[in-house]
Amino acid sequence: MLVSDFSYNLPEELIAQEPLPDRAGSRLLHLETRGRDSGEPQIVEQQDRQFRDFPNLLRPTDLVVFNNTRVFPARLYGRRRGVKSQPVSPRNPAARDFLQGGIEVLLTRQVSHDPDEWECLVRPGRKIGIGEHLFFGAEDELHAEVRSRGPFGERRIRFEPAPNFFDLLERLGHVPLPPYVSRADSFSDRERYQTVYARERGSVAAPTAGLHFTPAILARMQERGIEMAEITLHVGLGTFQPVRSERVEGHRLHSEAYAIPEDAADKINRARKDQRRVVAIGTTSVRTLEYAARRCQGEIRTGSGEANLFIYPGYRFLIVDAMLTNFHLPQSTLLMLVCAFGGRENILRAYQHAVRNRYRFYSYGDCMFLE
Repeated sequence: MLVSDFSYNLPEELIAQEPLPDRAGSRLLHLETRGRDSGEPQIVEQQDRQFRDFPNLLRPTDLVVFNNTRVFPARLYGRRRGVKSQPVSPRNPAARDFLQGGIEVLLTRQVSHDPDEWECLVRPGRKIGIGEHLFFGAEDELHAEVRSRGPFGERRIRFEPAPNFFDLLERLGHVPLPPYVSRADSFSDRERYQTVYARERGSVAAPTAGLHFTPAILARMQERGIEMAEITLHVGLGTFQPVRSERVEGHRLHSEAYAIPEDAADKINRARKDQRRVVAIGTTSVRTLEYAARRCQGEIRTGSGEANLFIYPGYRFLIVDAMLTNFHLPQSTLLMLVCAFGGRENILRAYQHAVRNRYRFYSYGDCMFLE
């Protein structure tokens, strides 16, 4: 299966640069399918709706599963000190460039065995070598050393211990908006690039399908008696890393930390036993549920770990019966997952419909409900 099979044309002006004033004001493309169990799903109905319709599209017997991860300000701007730099002096004025060279670091994952060590992406990548020292803040409140380099330019850095590390990140860090948002982050992004039910800190990107929910929408779901559960997947490189291989099967996902609490596991297993639908909010919820189920022969168990399940067409879903998702980048693993659920040709035709009808795309854009 070729990665190029998951391409589509998107006018740049349809990439949402700002969130809507009202979270629930987004549009929703509703797709009803049949034949998923046979591996050849077909669309039986397609409708343009508003996200405010979503509670009414659910069945009273549904279990809706949310990813309650919380985005932290993971983008840091600082300066580097080159490993070959010399002290600044009248005889060595060029050394100042080494001491003040600007850098950008995107923290992607905290290393579990050492809380001071992080995996990250860096800019300028070619200039930041192993042994470099990185400084952040006007008074160098954070200081890290580059420890190793990954195969695609990732770095592993270790911060000098700081008792108030996350407090410093909140003050010095920036909201890690995706690269297709062509503006600097603003103070309002700290609230809007976050779901209203975010609880567990650890993501470098929002689970964007959840951005549409408001307390009023959640209250309407409760009024209808719809059961809800929360799990956690901390979004990192596994979600947004590009596919660099020519063939889909050659791609491997980075692992991302997940956790499933006891009450969520009980609700999910009970819904499956009662033959009720499990509705996943976002691709991160889908991957977490399917990864956990594959580990335990279709059962969801309480626990935590590292998920790296890559879902693409041909995959048979064990848990998820319906999903809400945003519109994703061409040739991305997220688009491949949606195509696995709804059928590649069906989804690409739906994307063409969304383009023709001027839907807003990507993180701050509109959404799709597949059932």
